[in-house]
Amino acid sequence: MANLKELSKNAERVTGGHRLCAGCGAGIVARQALIAAGNIPVVVTSATGCLEVSTTIFPFTAWKNSFFHSAFENSAATCSGIEAAYRSLKKQGKIKEDIRFIAFGGDGGTYDIGLQSLSGAVERGHRMVYICYNNEAYMNTGIQRSSATPKGAHTTTAPTGKVTSGKEQNRKDLTQIMIAHDIPYFAQAYVGNWNDFITKVQKALAVDGPSFINILTPCRLGWNYRPDDTMALARLAVETCVWPSFEVENGVYKINVMPKEKKPITEFLKLQGRFSHLFKSENVHVLETIQKDVDERWKLLRHRVSATCQA
Repeated sequence: MANLKELSKNAERVTGGHRLCAGCGAGIVARQALIAAGNIPVVVTSATGCLEVSTTIFPFTAWKNSFFHSAFENSAATCSGIEAAYRSLKKQGKIKEDIRFIAFGGDGGTYDIGLQSLSGAVERGHRMVYICYNNEAYMNTGIQRSSATPKGAHTTTAPTGKVTSGKEQNRKDLTQIMIAHDIPYFAQAYVGNWNDFITKVQKALAVDGPSFINILTPCRLGWNYRPDDTMALARLAVETCVWPSFEVENGVYKINVMPKEKKPITEFLKLQGRFSHLFKSENVHVLETIQKDVDERWKLLRHRVSATCQA
């Protein structure tokens, strides 16, 4: 596990004073990911999104390391190209130092518009860590639904009303899509546990190949909650098994944070304005469907842990 005393000695590579919202999880993700890198030189690429637009407002930047802003859809492709150029230059003896590469993308730029470039980069085997800061919608452009948006959530393009009760579809299971690429390391994390996340980033950076971390990143604006509840909400997502914390190393599943008591999903949903309509009598069936889905997925995850540990 990560050592707090040693981490405190690492340089800050993301400065304060950026324009991210109060209570935004994306800044926490970026800051902790780069602290995890220690003194290793890191090149960061970031897709257009909340993290990029709020930290690189010309002529200012919040990044103290090499940073490349890519288009919305190709953070992974950009990072893979830089990594390939680095390997060539190192082979030629023009670069001596070891450099690591981290690509950031929101769920819109990862689950949807960036999925093709991500899949290609991972399939080619580039040594890079892709971190999806998953706030479950296109928050930067007006809170439109993405394929990461969970069932029942209210967004501007999947509104609640007389016709529908928010988004009607389940979110895409990008976790299993990435695991199916047979990558050496995959992790699901959340901003409410720095030790869990930083440990996973350190593992990912040590992998000689592609790795992927999908981290739940609450959005105060899109989720409609109090700014000081970000950490508590993320922890509730794990305690209700809406978003389990686990990793897959070389095909072996491991649950990293086991809830002491599995709480009902209502404990997580009731704190968010985007789900407030589900607590009306006419939408009880939606809550029941969501709970059933969470229970089934949690059971399946525990089965996979058991099956791969025994293999």
